[in-house]
Order: sequence, then C-alpha cells, then structure tokens
Amino acid sequence: MEYEGQICRAPMERASYMLPVMVGCSYNGCKFCTLFKHLKFRKLPLPQIEEELLRVKTAGGNPKAIFLGDGNAFDLPTNELVEILELIRTYFPDGPSVRMDATVTGILKKDQEELLTLRFLGVEHLYLGIESGLEDVLSFMNKDHTIDEAKKAISGIQRAGMFFDAHIMTGVAGCERGEENAKALAAFLNETKPARVINFSMFLQKNAPLYKEIESGNFQPATELENLKEEKILLEELGPMDLSYDGFHDFIEFRVRGNLSKDKEKMINKISDEIKRRENDKNIFAYA
Repeated sequence: MEYEGQICRAPMERASYMLPVMVGCSYNGCKFCTLFKHLKFRKLPLPQIEEELLRVKTAGGNPKAIFLGDGNAFDLPTNELVEILELIRTYFPDGPSVRMDATVTGILKKDQEELLTLRFLGVEHLYLGIESGLEDVLSFMNKDHTIDEAKKAISGIQRAGMFFDAHIMTGVAGCERGEENAKALAAFLNETKPARVINFSMFLQKNAPLYKEIESGNFQPATELENLKEEKILLEELGPMDLSYDGFHDFIEFRVRGNLSKDKEKMINKISDEIKRRENDKNIFAYA
C-alpha cells in the first residue's frame, strides 16, 4: 500500500483493511490537530484506488471490514464515494463493512437519499470528532460545527442505518472547565447514543495552532489530574446504554475501557484510584 503521511484511525479499526482514498484532511482547521498540517490535501485518482484493490485481491485478501483513509473520507462528494464503493463491491462481492472518518458539516452536505445510498453500498460506521459539549469551546477550537448541527447530522446517519463513534477529548475546554464540559458532553452522548466513545486526553502539541493561543494567554490548559477528574464526572453522568468506552491518557500512560452497561462502576473506581495516586501531581501537563 502506498501511503503518505501519518496513519490515523480509531484503535478498533486496527484489524480492518485500510484503503487510502485521499491524502490529508479537506478541512484541516482544528486548532489542536497536527496530524495533517504538513500535508497538501488531495483526492487519490480512482485508477490508483483500483490498483490497490486489485493488489489485495490478487494476494488472496478478502477483508470483512475496510477503513477508507484519510482524515475525513466521508466528506468526499457522494458520486465519488459511490464510485469507490462500487469498485470495492466489484473486487469483494461479499460486501465488506465500510468505515471512515467524517465531519458534521460533511454529513450535512448529503441529503437523506444520499445517506441511504451510501448505506446500501456498504457504509456502516462513521467516526465523528465531537470533542466538546460546549458551544464556545467548539467555536474556539475551530471545529466548524455547533451542537445542534452535530445532533442533526447524527440523526440523519442513524435514520439511514449507520452507526457512529464519538471522538472526544478531556482537557479541550481548558483549566477549571472540566466538570462543565463533562456534564455537557454526557448530555449530548445520552441523547445521541453513539456505539462507542473514544476519549483522548488532549496533547498540547507545540506545532499546533492551539499552542500559540497558550503562549498568548488565550487558552489555559488543564493538567492531567484535571483531565482524570473530568473523565470520572463524564462516566458518572452517562446514562444506562450499551456503549463501549475507551479512554486514553497517553502522556501518563493510563487507560480505562469497558462496556458502560456492565463496567461503569469498575471504570469509575479505576479512575478514582488513579486520581488518589496522583493527587500531588498538580503540575503535569501533556505537552508534546
């Protein structure tokens, strides 16, 4: 596989066959993100995509799941996605489950008939960068969507028969706003009911646009201890539902995961123990 840039996909897609259909991210405007800032966005030509499918087919591959890369493949125009999906069906007629990253604005550009068409052609699971439950945080981080727009987009894909996973970030609201953000996010997730929540403790990348906001005093970051406390409140506020949860604090090498309906108390206890262990670590920030 020819691939340009840094591979980025949800952890649960590690066993999926990754099929690049673009380089970079067509939006690429989030202040905290550095994954695609060094890349010039471009769509990959259909013959190159077909060549990759042929390579896998010739090698005896028969994937049950295919992840379309890169940063926001679902935002491609519907007619272009249809061509790609039909190619996939040509080479793998068993009809593998197709997953990819999406943006709220990209979903909203597609009407319900288009969403139904894409679902019919195999699109099953989308990953959405929700990040925060607070309108001012979304605006500050340049997320290009509002809470209401996110709810509308999610309703559309769910009515079409697709699932979504919510990507969120503890620490995204900044210092002393963790509880506020956690409660707002829990309310959003309780209403929209994702299949999974992937929660990353936000890295403070020195080459990200957000870092300039930190230097200028426009954003005061939260500590990793604050982020743990935010995550604990989030889990406490989430209502009963069949939800897979995976929370990462890579900087301090801590992770909590489980099914909300079965493991909620166990996950909260694990975070509580980590908070107690780190009560004196009041100045650890996830700078990278």
